[in-house]
Amino acid sequence: MKFPDDVQKVLLRRFRNRHREWLEASGDQEKPEAKVWPLKVALGIPTENQALKQVEDVRSWVAAWQSWRGAGSLSWSERRWRKLGTQPVPEKLLLSGPDEVAQWIGEADRWDLAQQRYRDLIGHWPQLGNKLPRYFAMLADYSEVDYQRLVDIVAWIEKNPGSNLYPRQLPVSGLDSKWLEIRKGLLADLVDAVRGGSTTEGNFFQCCGLQAPPQLIRLRILDDRLRQRVGGLSDLSTPWKQLAELDLPVSNVFIVENLQTGLAFDDLPGSVVIMHLGYGVDVLGRLPWVARAHCVYWGDLDTHGFAILNRARSYLPKLTSVLMDEVTLRSHQDLWVEEKDQHAADTLPLLTGSEQAVYQAIKRNAWGQNVRLEQERIAWTVAWNTVQQTLLSVC
Repeated sequence: MKFPDDVQKVLLRRFRNRHREWLEASGDQEKPEAKVWPLKVALGIPTENQALKQVEDVRSWVAAWQSWRGAGSLSWSERRWRKLGTQPVPEKLLLSGPDEVAQWIGEADRWDLAQQRYRDLIGHWPQLGNKLPRYFAMLADYSEVDYQRLVDIVAWIEKNPGSNLYPRQLPVSGLDSKWLEIRKGLLADLVDAVRGGSTTEGNFFQCCGLQAPPQLIRLRILDDRLRQRVGGLSDLSTPWKQLAELDLPVSNVFIVENLQTGLAFDDLPGSVVIMHLGYGVDVLGRLPWVARAHCVYWGDLDTHGFAILNRARSYLPKLTSVLMDEVTLRSHQDLWVEEKDQHAADTLPLLTGSEQAVYQAIKRNAWGQNVRLEQERIAWTVAWNTVQQTLLSVC
């Protein structure tokens, strides 16, 4: 037997699983989802034997539906039972459309607003019909100010597809960097669909025809002879194009993930340390003097650290790693933390055999749940001694 509360739970699950399809169907009555209504919810009429075993529960169930007032229509039927006589019982609930489901679960306002905005947007851009349902939360929850700002940006970019402006230069009211930063993916996806799809693969700046701020590379020069070539500067943060033109006669390039790890490096002959690139390691392939040097990567001992190493090797095939091995990881167990979201790949093709073994062991939780050792947690005396030894190995 389903009480009204039980039906509400059923409809909540149904709404969560199907609301995107229902939204898309609301704009096209030929869609299959538009033809599934009315939705029938059977209320679970018991048999007479079942009713005899739970008489009070059956009475409560019938009373609950007798007093029920809500969206949809309730149908009743009679049961002629030998011992209990003829009894009217609630049989099924019929819901005419998603709006009645939304009323049942307290989502009526969100559904109405999402549907209104969906129809408004596909009225302007029919090509968004298949794209918008995945952004139901945006349609249902954005304030009117945020929603209108989004529409204005998409409309402006459509009319000015190759402006080459920086994002903050767009003549759209209320636009700021923080607002834009968290919506880059959404904007790129919508603009791409409006323009009929492209090969920009979701790149926000290419897709929107905007100018990307220059990528700054932070590095420290660890040799006085090299520092003299840049006016004695030791700590630089500069666009990669300018860095590529320096053509430094560097012998060794260390690439570290953590900024403070790089700041802790002492002088090393013929060396520089590049810091905090994250997945932006593709820039390394654009620096000729880096490609000619002996390059060493030292990242966090977690799945993303290995993924970055794998990515970097596609640009620097001879790149070696340091302090990213099983011995280092397991000897610092008391400093492990949990990696919140592991990298998705089962294997990373550019890792060495030993690196791959550690990566996969972390992935399958061989040593604990989502094990992670941040590089700066390694005892500095141990780490620095290992870094220095890498120079001896190439001498």
